[in-house]
Amino acid sequence: MSPEVAGIVGIVVLILVFLLRVPVAFAMALVGLVGFAYLSGAETALSLLARDIFDKFTSYPLSAIPMFILMGSFAFAAGISRRLFDTAYYWVGQYRGGLTMATVLGCAGFAAVCGSSTATAATMGKVALPEMKRYNYDDKLATGTVAAAGTLGVLIPPSTILLVYGYLTQESIGKLFIAGLLPGILLSAFFVATVFFICLRNPASGPPGAPTSWRRKAVSLTGVIEAMILFGLVIGGLFAGWFSPTKAGAIGAAGALVIGLVRREISWRAFWEASKDAVRTSCMVLFIITGAVIFGHFMAISKIPFVLADWIAGLPLPPMGVIGVIALIFFIGGFFMDAMALIVLLVPIIFPVLIALDVDLIWFGVIIVLVGEMGVITPPVGVNVFVIKGIAPDIPIETIFKGIFPFLAALIICTIILIAFPQIATFLPSYITY
Repeated sequence: MSPEVAGIVGIVVLILVFLLRVPVAFAMALVGLVGFAYLSGAETALSLLARDIFDKFTSYPLSAIPMFILMGSFAFAAGISRRLFDTAYYWVGQYRGGLTMATVLGCAGFAAVCGSSTATAATMGKVALPEMKRYNYDDKLATGTVAAAGTLGVLIPPSTILLVYGYLTQESIGKLFIAGLLPGILLSAFFVATVFFICLRNPASGPPGAPTSWRRKAVSLTGVIEAMILFGLVIGGLFAGWFSPTKAGAIGAAGALVIGLVRREISWRAFWEASKDAVRTSCMVLFIITGAVIFGHFMAISKIPFVLADWIAGLPLPPMGVIGVIALIFFIGGFFMDAMALIVLLVPIIFPVLIALDVDLIWFGVIIVLVGEMGVITPPVGVNVFVIKGIAPDIPIETIFKGIFPFLAALIICTIILIAFPQIATFLPSYITY
């Protein structure tokens, strides 16, 4: 068969393998290896496999990923997530839906020291879901909020996905991180508004909690100091150009560890568990990147990317219409693939089109993160949904999926606003000169 037909067959097989629940990294690597061997020979394919694995696992730019993941693990072990949630609860818990609003705000705060949507959802889910169950919150609202608010983990800096996107496009990591700040705040506001309107229509879904005094509210603000210090240290250092992304992640991880030790929150056991979780997550991300690269080489010799790029570039649409088509491709792809894998796989394909259209790659990175993160809360993949299911096994998976749809609408509206007003994402990066 021709290379193009082989590429189409490979894509179909890859989707089928995904549906069989084979891990994303291994599915892409396996299909990519077999497809490349079919078109170029087994010896060449095996040689390429060894080189890709070595190159990615020894890449210095990618070493920033384990550092930021380790920072998030230490931040959780240090109790930062619990204190962020408590602070948010003391301020908004007395209102209808207050616990879910506090969850959104807690996710936004923890995102500033984490960088992963699944880690943010899992961490805040462990903290918030028992509290919402105690106050008889509607299961759809409770689980849907945590799953959706977890997406803030890869929009508000630092973000592992934006870091990988910067690696693929050779854009400034500092600019990409800063670009996600205002959109992250905007999306957080949309999520809080979504909770407000849900509780306005159905007050019983989010009963108010106990009121707190202004003195207690003021005292609780000390719970955000540590997160602000870490955020200022890491992002401020990147913004000022004091250190590279890898060094920023390492300094953030060390800072989170010091906070945990000073507070006596991190024991030897907690240190070991946090380190082990960080290694496990880092390996998963690096394997996904490697698998996507192997599959990308198969796609390259099948000529499918060039055909797709030519088709997109040849569409009788204005540049913004072409961007809309690309966003739609990412949105549909998110139904079947993790956001990280999707970006690693598709960005190299559409990159020439973006250059030809003179698209602002910083702005586009934020848009693609938003669109890609819709996939982590939509079926059939819905990674965040399955994370929440693991935390709340008594709640049916269909209930959690039903709960995310109002927040999916908020994500879509936020994306449309950013497409219409790109300055929201490009304003702060314009002040960075490196």
